[in-house]
Amino acid sequence: MATNHVRRPRNPVLSVAIALVVIAAGCAAWFGWRWYSAAHSSSLSSARVRDQALQQGEQAVENFNTMNYRNVAAGLKLWEKSSTGELLRAISTGQAQFISEVHKDKTDTTATVLDAALTSLTSRTAGIIAAVQLTVVPASGSPVTKRTEIVGDLQLTAGGWKLSALGQAPQGSNGSTPSP
Repeated sequence: MATNHVRRPRNPVLSVAIALVVIAAGCAAWFGWRWYSAAHSSSLSSARVRDQALQQGEQAVENFNTMNYRNVAAGLKLWEKSSTGELLRAISTGQAQFISEVHKDKTDTTATVLDAALTSLTSRTAGIIAAVQLTVVPASGSPVTKRTEIVGDLQLTAGGWKLSALGQAPQGSNGSTPSP
């Protein structure tokens, strides 16, 4: 005796749901692979180095252009922490004369980096140029605010990016850095 099998029609909702699950899994795999590739790319590593050099360079420029005559020793310690190489040696060598001049002038100088950019970058060195606003407060008289451009060389040390040279940018600067 032959049995008559009745085929049930497929559930269209189930078919659509299966298709959506397959598409979602494919998208998740593709986006996951793209995220992993981006997170481990050399361009991301270069961007991190650049951002770290710029941030630490800006802070070092700000540190070197800020000094309180009431606490010169603390200011010089900050300069030492922000520098390396010839610049660090110059700070150490000229401290006595510098302290005398700052105490004689009796001014407080505060710097704010308005904008900065790296002019060059390798894995261990960088050049920086910064627009700096300086506020000079004399012992008597009104504060004076001026803007200047600073150029410097940065070097990567065990303690991070530090200044190895620093100076005023010449008018019409092309971003080249000064000699120490």
